[in-house]
Amino acid sequence: MTSDVLEVSGLSLPLKRPGGSRSLRAWDAADEQLLEQTLARFSPDSRPRMLIVDDQFGALTLGLAQFAPVSFADSSSLSYALAVNTPAGENIETPSSWLAPPEGPFDVVVMRIPRQVDYLSCLLRWVNTVLDSDGTLIVGGMIKHLPDSSSAVFADLVHTREVCPARKKARVIVAAAGEQTLRNWDDLWKGYLLPNSEHKVSAMPNVFAREKLDIGTRLLLPLVAREAVGLPPGSRVLDLACGNGVLGLTALAENPGLAVTFSDVSSQAVVSARDNTAQAFPDADVAFLHSDGIPEDAGHFKLVILNPPFHEGGVVGDHIALRLFRQVARHLEPGGRMLMVGNRHLGYHRSLRRFFSRVRQLEADPRFVVFEASDQGVGRS
Repeated sequence: MTSDVLEVSGLSLPLKRPGGSRSLRAWDAADEQLLEQTLARFSPDSRPRMLIVDDQFGALTLGLAQFAPVSFADSSSLSYALAVNTPAGENIETPSSWLAPPEGPFDVVVMRIPRQVDYLSCLLRWVNTVLDSDGTLIVGGMIKHLPDSSSAVFADLVHTREVCPARKKARVIVAAAGEQTLRNWDDLWKGYLLPNSEHKVSAMPNVFAREKLDIGTRLLLPLVAREAVGLPPGSRVLDLACGNGVLGLTALAENPGLAVTFSDVSSQAVVSARDNTAQAFPDADVAFLHSDGIPEDAGHFKLVILNPPFHEGGVVGDHIALRLFRQVARHLEPGGRMLMVGNRHLGYHRSLRRFFSRVRQLEADPRFVVFEASDQGVGRS
């Protein structure tokens, strides 16, 4: 966990970045410039109602704490980062999410620009509904991470007032609300048919592989179906990093008597999985967790199914999967097992053996490998 101090506009914020590489900071130049622009334009004495959208590790929420902002984020990891970084004695409200978005109007919205263009369109359309007609939108991001068509999206959806000079490879834009909203936006939900089923799985913009089944999951699905058929009724199954819920839905399609929990760090993924399950299996025994991994109080599972993310922002590697493997090992029932698919080049056959005493390769193609892991190992490093 990297710890450093953010110095900007008279602020001095010690910040830690949970997870990821030890060389990475908990903020970047976009956070610095968003703080600078916001603090230069607004005073806490004027008491603006402020909303912060998709803060990463708490730099914006804590840097603007004097405004008592409402923090709204898709990722549940912000809650953990705030718990780590909030100074002792200070009280910061738990961030809201797409599971229960905050209501406007807000005088100021401070927002990080996401990498994905559909999610950018989604955020700006939503901001148009909660930003006061006289309010100010301050958005920023690292230039190398901006979506290719972001300029066109901003021109179409908001009224740009100022494009601030780029500094330290970051860009900040100041704008007013536009007219277009999420209502009747055809691209809010995209999806495909669940394989070998009449049920459609759809997802919101910030969900992995929302338009078509990704090839890794396609390799894993038949094995999930085969495993689900043989489980006794009431067996607890966890679809970890569930995305649109296609793995858990496949298990339910084969065995409607299972008790399936869907968990994801993205609230848009949880909303998507919840909606898909309600439409396909309205009477199923299901639960939904907005969590960065498996909460300690989640209990134990007979089967965990997983297609682990291998990137977090700009960080690519196996650090997320290793954390999830460690958690799964603690939450398997005796005799339980995990089925997972991963990129061949990440060498999961080695890392799985750190946490499980029995690891078997079940399927493979040139890019992906499916493993079964079971029996808790003694290693927890």
